[in-house]
Amino acid sequence: MPAPQKKVVFCIAGVLSFACTLGIAAAVGTQLWVRGRILCKTGALLVNATGQELDKFIGEIQYGLFYGERVRQCGLGGRPFRFSFFPDLFKIIPASIHVSVILFCLALLVFALIGAGFFMYNAFGKPYETWHGPLGLYLWSFVSCWKSVMQKCQDHKLDNKKEDAAAAALATHPLKKSHFPPTIFQSFPKVLTVSSNVGGQPISLEMAKELRQILFGSTLQVFSYEWKRSYFRFHNPYTDLSFALEPDKGGAGAIQMAVQVNIIKYILFVQNKEENLHLQSLCEINQNEQGNALAAAVADILWRAGEGQKATVCLFTSDTHFTPSIDYKVDHFTERVQLFDFFEKETAQQFLYDHIHCMKCEESHGVILFLYSLLLSRTFERLQKDLDFTATHLLQCRLGNFICRQAVLNLILTGRASPHVFNGFQKIETESSMQKVLHGILSRSDVGYLHWSKEEMEHDRSLQVGSMLKTPKLPIWLCNINGIYSVLFSTNRLLLSDWKMEHHFDLYFYNGQPSQKTIAHLTIDTHSHHWEENHHVEDSDPEKRCPSVEMAIRTKWEGAAINWNGAVPFF
Repeated sequence: MPAPQKKVVFCIAGVLSFACTLGIAAAVGTQLWVRGRILCKTGALLVNATGQELDKFIGEIQYGLFYGERVRQCGLGGRPFRFSFFPDLFKIIPASIHVSVILFCLALLVFALIGAGFFMYNAFGKPYETWHGPLGLYLWSFVSCWKSVMQKCQDHKLDNKKEDAAAAALATHPLKKSHFPPTIFQSFPKVLTVSSNVGGQPISLEMAKELRQILFGSTLQVFSYEWKRSYFRFHNPYTDLSFALEPDKGGAGAIQMAVQVNIIKYILFVQNKEENLHLQSLCEINQNEQGNALAAAVADILWRAGEGQKATVCLFTSDTHFTPSIDYKVDHFTERVQLFDFFEKETAQQFLYDHIHCMKCEESHGVILFLYSLLLSRTFERLQKDLDFTATHLLQCRLGNFICRQAVLNLILTGRASPHVFNGFQKIETESSMQKVLHGILSRSDVGYLHWSKEEMEHDRSLQVGSMLKTPKLPIWLCNINGIYSVLFSTNRLLLSDWKMEHHFDLYFYNGQPSQKTIAHLTIDTHSHHWEENHHVEDSDPEKRCPSVEMAIRTKWEGAAINWNGAVPFF
């Protein structure tokens, strides 16, 4: 509810708006817009009237926007006559001006009513709770679904046009050696493709089907437009965020932020061997160093997924490698994939650096290429062993877009596509009284994971992250905070190696949102509990009392005091 002073202001404004509404309604209905006097010439000439006698032959006429009245005087008393503007005067008076006046009056009437309603609603209602409560949730969900459906319809029409063009071209040019005519599909910039002659193995129809099955659970499902346009895009070199990727929304953004964690790992702790680095080492990198860091991070992820034995890199060629079957939907890029297998991590990293533009340039489908490389490095056989009955495929459709299941993120962070974040295995009993096993994290990885959801906490079903992910070997965490992915890290390599260092230390936070122009510096004190006193401060916004970033950090360091060092807490 608003304060009493604001309530008075709203009430006065509402009353004035309603008075305006009544005034406009009265003006529209009155017949006093035009008034005039008319002379009965025939009667006046007949009696040769002059002076005061002439007044007996002068009548009146008046009309408004819709109706009017004429009183004629011919010496025998007034003779009234009512008429309507439509259609009696429609051909005589300029209709365009008259209709415009009516429309503007109606618009003014509607806006005055809306204004009165809003003022009164703000005075006696709770608009904030309404628009941020169930009604607002339904409204914004409807808008989001409508937008997603419209985008999906447009993509579907575009795909159908491409398929029709392909069918027409195939009817004219028969296939030779299982190759499609290269001009009938969406063309990639030449710089983003490699020649089929440089080596590697072309993708087969069976392999493409298995990719679709493990990703979507169906061979007839394809990536959405948002996924196709996603690639690994850095901020400008030599800036405060030159080390950071600019993530997209949706599932592709989660993958980009998981790769971001490994980029920070390479720049801080692999490329440099010092125990405690300065944050400036992240900011002083140029474009070539960005590409090198991305290549090293991707190579490390693929090598870990391949259990230190093999890494598979996927790139696009200009040729299409197989003829699609009736149970496979063409997407115009999977059919062009060329696979390159490497049995040494350094060789894979050099190859990726030589072709890093194929993942970090616009129109490259870079995130999809990385995802294909990740799955093929892990192999389908290992993926089936990693997953359990709760997750049979890796992407989940939500609000018209595909988001990543936890198994994808765990595969990037740990090398195994475990569907859950607890330690080890857990046995549960199903409705049919059968025991089934849930697959969690089996060992500590180099980088970790934190999770906090305000909605889950309110419904008492928060996700409990195990110590394997909470306490990684290096102080870098991928954070899922209210469904948005971000990165938390320290420049002190030994932070998690000595418990004494965790009394008072610094962390840095990057959430990937366009509004963040510089890295956030947080100071953590695990021995001081003065943060609890701040809960007594009155604040209508619970996010200001307990910022979600702080709550996520406290899932690792319970009760910690967090200082934003002068910055305004956000997220």
